[in-house]
Amino acid sequence: MPLLAALAACTRDTPVPEPPRRFPEGFVWGSATSAYQVEGAAREDGRGPSIWDTFSGTPGKTRNGETGLIAADHYHRYAEDVELMASLGLRSYRFSIAWPRIQPTGAGPANPKGLDFYKRLVEALRAKDIAPVATLFHWDLPQALQDAGGWEARDTAARFADYATIMYEALGDMVPTFLTLNEPKTVVQVGYLWGAHAPGFRSPQKAWVAAHHLMLAHGMAVQALRATGKPAKVGPALNLAPVYPASDTDAARAAAHLRGGIENRFWLDAVLRGSYPSDVLSSIGVEVPVRPGDMQTIASPVDLLGIQYYNPLFVTDSGPDSIVTKLPTSQADWQQIHPDGLYDILTWVKREYGDIPLVITENGIPVVEASDDKERIEFLRGHFIAAHRALEAGVRLTGYHVWSLLDNFEWAEGYSQRWGLVYVDYPTQRRIPKASAHWYAEVIRTNEVR
Repeated sequence: MPLLAALAACTRDTPVPEPPRRFPEGFVWGSATSAYQVEGAAREDGRGPSIWDTFSGTPGKTRNGETGLIAADHYHRYAEDVELMASLGLRSYRFSIAWPRIQPTGAGPANPKGLDFYKRLVEALRAKDIAPVATLFHWDLPQALQDAGGWEARDTAARFADYATIMYEALGDMVPTFLTLNEPKTVVQVGYLWGAHAPGFRSPQKAWVAAHHLMLAHGMAVQALRATGKPAKVGPALNLAPVYPASDTDAARAAAHLRGGIENRFWLDAVLRGSYPSDVLSSIGVEVPVRPGDMQTIASPVDLLGIQYYNPLFVTDSGPDSIVTKLPTSQADWQQIHPDGLYDILTWVKREYGDIPLVITENGIPVVEASDDKERIEFLRGHFIAAHRALEAGVRLTGYHVWSLLDNFEWAEGYSQRWGLVYVDYPTQRRIPKASAHWYAEVIRTNEVR
């Protein structure tokens, strides 16, 4: 064969490497945790009990009866953890504030020791040029408020606004971004409909009342920030899921549309349009207790939208609750792995709701391997590429937070799943960066994905 023909044949047979996907200058790479999952110190320095202390302390509620009493001991080891973040090159750290650490009963003056912990954490982050992103509510409602009615009680939204004001006054000059609520949909679905998370109810009536009061709390917290005059930005962190028909039938498409309303439009319409979608309200069979002015409060203008993406849903023609598995899953059997779903949900939000700044506030996967977690690397690579495609499509995506920085307490699953970039040896609390942490550090350093 002539040389040129041979070279041409080799070219045809050898895949051409794709060029690296470079992200925009200033794109913010970070990671995330939540208070109850990592802090520990659940009975120290004046912290009051939360509903997750109560729930995990109830026999049969979590795997092996495990709790967040110690977790990853971040409360005592935060300085070490900040050094670890800096070594990886993180530009942002999303953490949550434990409401019962600030107000042990969910009301009244702030606990000085609780405030001091978060001030020290924020100062340590800023010293390393890591932007703090503070989530006000990541599911750990003070137990005293649950005893008074929890999110089923409208007054809890007002108490949340008071707590938010305390945090804005304490940290609003040092924290550039606050997130009001973490995944209110999960609180409603898993905590109030399915009973698998705190507070452990199985009541549609309570669920949708709680949903409205959660959204009202979000709006009141946004207004509270504006009232302080602090320069921080604010928005919610919503877990969104692209919903696809499982078959090519009109019935499946209709069921998928309604399920998409339950998963996505109910929350987004409230925050960004000041209304709940009529098809969802008609389907739930519960009267949502909306009072005059509520929806205007909920739709108080936000500065950004946090999006958490883990999996798509496939709905059959049997109805919106008929969900099937069509893709490979992770160790978390509910998580179907579909990177293109991230592209789909990001571009859908832009089409439906406009050019609001978006940030990925969570995305990740549990992996069994302790250190050589190639599966996590491939998962993240695929999702980073999907995010890059969304940027090329004009989505205003500003940053990406990998879940999670550390192995931690995974709610009802206890310590059986490891979501961290960093391995935590719980008996010794030693931190060991996994292969994915080193890979992610290179992504951050180069600002590109190969």
